[in-house]
Amino acid sequence: MKNWDSLDEHGVCTADRDCEDAYRVCQILDIPFHQVSYVKEYWNEVFSDFLNEYEKGRTPNPDIMCNKHIKFRCFYHYAMDNLGADAVATGHYARTSLEDEEVFEQKHVKRPQGLFRNRFEVRNAVKLLQAADSFKDQTFFLSQVSQDALRRTIFPLGGLTKSFVKKIAAENRLHHVLQKKESMGICFVGKRNFEHFILQYLQPRPGKFVSVEDNKVLGTHKGWFLYTLGQRAKISGMREPWFVVEKDSAKGDVLVAPRTDHPALYRDLLRTGRVHWIAEEPPAALIRDKMMECHFRFRHQMALVPCVLTLNQDGTVWVTAVTAVRALAPGQFAVFYKGDECLGSGKILRLGPSAYTLHKGRSRASTVPDGPHRAP
Repeated sequence: MKNWDSLDEHGVCTADRDCEDAYRVCQILDIPFHQVSYVKEYWNEVFSDFLNEYEKGRTPNPDIMCNKHIKFRCFYHYAMDNLGADAVATGHYARTSLEDEEVFEQKHVKRPQGLFRNRFEVRNAVKLLQAADSFKDQTFFLSQVSQDALRRTIFPLGGLTKSFVKKIAAENRLHHVLQKKESMGICFVGKRNFEHFILQYLQPRPGKFVSVEDNKVLGTHKGWFLYTLGQRAKISGMREPWFVVEKDSAKGDVLVAPRTDHPALYRDLLRTGRVHWIAEEPPAALIRDKMMECHFRFRHQMALVPCVLTLNQDGTVWVTAVTAVRALAPGQFAVFYKGDECLGSGKILRLGPSAYTLHKGRSRASTVPDGPHRAP
């Protein structure tokens, strides 16, 4: 599958290189090789959204959108309609409730008979579950996948560890893929400088770095969209590190604080857009009580944070974290979990006040003199 058409900094098309690797795997395993291009679809559905979000001052997650629109929609329909596949198998570290039920049946009852495709004709909703290898778990990136696609998806690696997968690859002479480094960061940026890359598509919008503590101007920047909350700000002439805590959309200023643990970086409240629920829409407990305890994360591999969801009439939710979280960023996805199950996700659109703002408010309130007393 080819989604992006460009060369890396060495003049090598990484998509072509990946295609060659996949072709060699198919030759070794003696299975058919098919190639499809979704460059146009990726640009329209993923990359255009990526640019629009940055222009709004948000921090998008193109990997989640790629899975939603390209791998589990465009490619899924190609596999079903053009190849006549019964299901799609991917290399994601994840599991489904359907696969777990089959493992149980094969251990305790007679193996299901009949056509392979009949295994996927299920009435109950299929749940998305975390992988056995919790460190490699990728349900975060699958949190916007549709129920229809999930019903006919297999995750062969879901019950395996990465080390065991490498052992299987070595035993099957797939040494050329064992030597490949894991892809990190935004796939279409690669090793290139992000600022140089994004300025090819968005016009510079110069603004100021402003201290959140005293409103002092510390320097200038080329555009507020180049920074995300929690990121270290490179301010010319400043020796000590400063970190982005907020962005002023009206002025184009980037507010910064002088420590990586500054209270202006911490918040415990956010609101999402309409949530995509994977198995239940929304969960019965949330409908019944209008509130639900669960966990969430907004970055892959970050520790799960206990929270309370409050359902709004428009399908959005307020998320109240039990403890304040560092560097919540609008545009990212809040992904919700209940035990091993990934419930779904919603894009973060609004943030509550920071711990620093709340502390300042309390300090002001404590110093305001009492009003005049009325005579009895």
